[in-house]
Amino acid sequence: MQYENIIVEISEDFVASITLNRPQQLNTFNTPLALELDQALLTLDADPKVRVILLKGAGKNFCAGIDVGELEGKTAMEYRAWIQRMENPLITISRMHKPVIAQVQGVAAANGAGLVAAADLAIVADNARLGLTAINVGLNCVGPVVPVMRSVGRKVAMEMLLYGDLIGAQDAMSKGLVNRVVPAADLEKEAREWAALLAAKSPIAVQIAKRGLYEVADLDYYKSFDHMNELFARLCTTRDAKEGVKAFQEKRKAVWQEC
Repeated sequence: MQYENIIVEISEDFVASITLNRPQQLNTFNTPLALELDQALLTLDADPKVRVILLKGAGKNFCAGIDVGELEGKTAMEYRAWIQRMENPLITISRMHKPVIAQVQGVAAANGAGLVAAADLAIVADNARLGLTAINVGLNCVGPVVPVMRSVGRKVAMEMLLYGDLIGAQDAMSKGLVNRVVPAADLEKEAREWAALLAAKSPIAVQIAKRGLYEVADLDYYKSFDHMNELFARLCTTRDAKEGVKAFQEKRKAVWQEC
């Protein structure tokens, strides 16, 4: 499929990348970009040549939120449908089988910060700044704050939502919003290696792990164990689980069959 607002690439090591490609507009979401991003995520999730997806932004910034040029002239019903389109990619990531890693440089604001939080993992440059900034222009980030709150907790999320400050990379990591901070000059290399390392693991084990974690997020503590144990039992019946154990015992690299 041809895209105009994103760039999609697939490497031989099962790592794909989606690059938001509106650098002159700070990679802000407009309707075409939101629709293309959602479609690309679903397409790559179904592609057997892909095991891990890197989500990037072209130019100096990751994503500065939503293009306010699309704001005017809508009814309440139209605004509802419009904002849902902007946030669909954030929801899609949680429903995908394959892990998505956000690779972040520069600014990730508003819906961009939500996209980072919605990603399964995030690696950021040491010069990155993240925040729920819409409050500063009389709006709010009540959509993006949902995945942010899942990452940082209610008190921190409320402060980010109400004050709209951009926080630095190290602060974002200490709050649990991102996983890793690396020098800006090394971001591309470090993110690529981290994604390839994950892509080399059992695809079935990775996908079941991701699915299970999302599914137990709101379950009762004891029910969570029951659910995870059921998933583990199913995993143990797969060829890849048997191959992984056998390869470990034979001190060789496993050959995954994804079944």
